[in-house]
Amino acid sequence: MNTKEAYYRGRNIATRGISFALVAALSFGAGLAVASTGSVAAVITHIPLIGDGLDATPDQSVDLADFWKAWNALNMNYVVTHASSTLPTVRERVLGAIQGLATSYGDPYTVFFPPKEAKAFSEAISGSFAGVGMEIDVKDHILTVIAPLKGTPAEAAGIKAGDQVIAIDGKSTDGIAVEKAVTEIRGPIGTTVVLTIIRDGKPLEIKIVRETIQVPETDDGIDVPSGVYHIALYEFTSNSATLFSKAFSRFQASGSKKLIVDLRGNPGGYLDAAVDIASHFLPKGEKIVTEDFGGKESNNVHTSYGYADLPKGAEVVVLIDGGSASASEIFAGALQDNKAATLIGMESFGKGSVQTLLDLAGGSLKVTVARWITPAGHWIMGNGVTPDITVAYKKADTDGGNDSQMSRAIDFLTTGK
Repeated sequence: MNTKEAYYRGRNIATRGISFALVAALSFGAGLAVASTGSVAAVITHIPLIGDGLDATPDQSVDLADFWKAWNALNMNYVVTHASSTLPTVRERVLGAIQGLATSYGDPYTVFFPPKEAKAFSEAISGSFAGVGMEIDVKDHILTVIAPLKGTPAEAAGIKAGDQVIAIDGKSTDGIAVEKAVTEIRGPIGTTVVLTIIRDGKPLEIKIVRETIQVPETDDGIDVPSGVYHIALYEFTSNSATLFSKAFSRFQASGSKKLIVDLRGNPGGYLDAAVDIASHFLPKGEKIVTEDFGGKESNNVHTSYGYADLPKGAEVVVLIDGGSASASEIFAGALQDNKAATLIGMESFGKGSVQTLLDLAGGSLKVTVARWITPAGHWIMGNGVTPDITVAYKKADTDGGNDSQMSRAIDFLTTGK
């Protein structure tokens, strides 16, 4: 399977020691980071849990009297009032209770998929599909666009980072899980999906024709007047470390001592790629990111491989914005905390948690088990990475006539201010 032709398998389903070949290039995701070794940021992974094996021993400290009162009250009193409705079976009621229990944690990534939904999702991600080319996630309980991917139907249709998706083909997304939203937006090539979004407080309806998505991974070159070299990285895929290394070699050969790494609109990808690329800028053993299990098991610290082949005296700027997520935040946070680069732009998205997927009651229980923390102890999840120099987008930027953030980065590197 071509890694460009499937999204969810590697970005959202992985096992330790084994990862699958899916990245966000083709469809939608949650701005996730996945390591080829199976270590993941905000993705589904199979990690042994405390009490793994799904212990069914009742917790004697929990008083379930109110639950059974509700169960019995519904069982004795509920009357069907719609001809098309039926009473839920005992099994369906138990599954509904499990869904409610998962929801009570208030974490959009901790969810339970009943058997029918779990089966439909599994079939959807294993088949062929087309997408529109954007990353989505739940932010502040609202389905939100992390970023449209470069050169995709979503970008061409005018989708922007931060757009809130309130309906898909007229159906509300209130309370929807990211996985379900992904399956609803994907579909056959050439078909249309209608997204209702909120932007700047106003509703917009955007029609997008689904296509097989091909996204450029890197772009690099030198700005002749200033002598500043730039490398734009659009994703962190399994190929990104190699492609970045080639671009980095061209930077070294250019003789420039000023480099801009542009991660704007980069929604993430493979953790291993982020670690490998960061290793060009950091000494061996320098901390890049910590996988923190909240004291329930030993933390997993990812460190630099120590390429550290930045030309002597070179200065580095990393550009980020609200479309930079997951692996982008890991990379940017590592260079910022280790004082290896100056960050310019806008606060990043804030995506950095780890999930495990468990088989339960014929369905699937997805549980958040860890979070990503930068070398200085900064939680990425919900906070994002704050740039050293904040530069907001201007109207001229969106009209395509200017790039104020890039201009500010060039000014900083050429003037030191």
